[in-house]
Amino acid sequence: MIIDDERAIRNILRLHLVNNGFEVAEAATGQDGLKNAEEFHPHLIILDLGLPDMNGLDVLRALRRWTTVPVIVLTVNDAEAAKVALLDAGADDYLTKPFGTPELLARVRVSLRHHQDSEATPVFRSGDLEVNINTREIRRGDQPVKLTSTEYELLRTLVRHRGKVVPQTQLLMGVWGRTAIDQTHYLRIYVAQLRKKIESDSAHPSHILTEPGIGYRIV
Repeated sequence: MIIDDERAIRNILRLHLVNNGFEVAEAATGQDGLKNAEEFHPHLIILDLGLPDMNGLDVLRALRRWTTVPVIVLTVNDAEAAKVALLDAGADDYLTKPFGTPELLARVRVSLRHHQDSEATPVFRSGDLEVNINTREIRRGDQPVKLTSTEYELLRTLVRHRGKVVPQTQLLMGVWGRTAIDQTHYLRIYVAQLRKKIESDSAHPSHILTEPGIGYRIV
């Protein structure tokens, strides 16, 4: 998906991407980009920082709250500090305008190889379980599931990385902070609580799986 307010750039990118076998969606504003990302489920996002309605960095941070798909940022700022800020905010790559289309396509291919088949969607469904990260709604069948803030942050982190093993250290740092990196009992306690709420049989979980000695993944 392309998020850029310049029609000429969108047209050029769309032409080359479609010619290389990609399906493309577009947005000219940050708000439309965020909305379209939920509906289109892109495997990669090309994001311009100079949007008319909101800062591109804010769009990037909003995306990172619910998806880990690669984001390639287009910027006119070539300063090192600006590049560091982009990477720290969650960008996978960046290109400084003006740029060559062959280079952009090469970076797209590299990013997709690194992320395999992940796609951007705030909704995770498996069996009777549905988790919507954007609305913070969790349901089992037609029944809402109430979670504490810590339980929700743990579930949100797993859902953002759906299907992939999330290491214990990453979960501890992401949910409790750097000072909790050795407190693996936190995870055991809260994963057990989560399973009681979202699994049909918490003793034999089908959603949150343990990878012994490594971490957890949601499937």
